[in-house]
Amino acid sequence: MEQFIKNIEFSQAMEMASLVNYQTGQVVSRTLAQGKNLSMTLFAFDQGEEISSHASSGDAMVYVMDGETEITIGEEVFFLKKGETIIMPSNVPHALLAKKQFKMLLVVVFKP
Repeated sequence: MEQFIKNIEFSQAMEMASLVNYQTGQVVSRTLAQGKNLSMTLFAFDQGEEISSHASSGDAMVYVMDGETEITIGEEVFFLKKGETIIMPSNVPHALLAKKQFKMLLVVVFKP
């Protein structure tokens, strides 16, 4: 049987935030899917860690599973906490900063 999602148990209920753990001074990631049209990755950021400004050719959705983050999209700054989500449009520079430790699910959808 071909599987399209990886690094996660199938047919088992679980808490998604528990699938990636905080590590001091690091950004930890776990790729769940990586393809031509879609990528899904879990991240855990220690406080103060960041992803510097960059642009993506796909629309990116961030879902905050734990903690708090500051996300800059273009010239706008947004503060998100657990349970909130935001879309970062394609080809617009964006950056993320962990105001506190935080975990997120990142889903990027690329043009088919």
